[in-house]
Amino acid sequence: MTKSILVHPMLARTAMVVMVVTLVSGCAGLGLDGFGTSGLVASTAPTEMTTLAASAVAGDLVPRLAEQLGQGKATIVLKPDSSAFGAALEAALRTWGFAVTTDSEVKDQNAIRLAYVLAPVDGQILARLTTGSLEIGRIYTTSGTGALPASPVSVMQRG
Repeated sequence: MTKSILVHPMLARTAMVVMVVTLVSGCAGLGLDGFGTSGLVASTAPTEMTTLAASAVAGDLVPRLAEQLGQGKATIVLKPDSSAFGAALEAALRTWGFAVTTDSEVKDQNAIRLAYVLAPVDGQILARLTTGSLEIGRIYTTSGTGALPASPVSVMQRG
């Protein structure tokens, strides 16, 4: 004779707790606290990345970002840093017509907070650009002379 999970109240409560915890942790994983009212999350990029590789990655990802946001339609808010990628990203955004600021207290209600993460993965670089409603990512093979895409572009829209 089979028994339903609902017949056992303890199993039903456990299942409910697991579901609630999963939903709450999913919200935190989406960066809702990082892009809502509390400001920008820290962006990271490898310090050993060359300027040429950083420019190639930024030059490849920013047009995809512009496709999703609308070219030059918004002010982009970046958290300031001293990485080669941060400088390359800012330059690429300006080339595509975006106004860029590092002032986290920007008054423009339509400003888009943008964070990035470049992480080494199996000898390649995973690059992600993230806003409160959008994430664009791609894997690159880097060298001293630049970077080449090693995967398709991944686009995830939230909300």
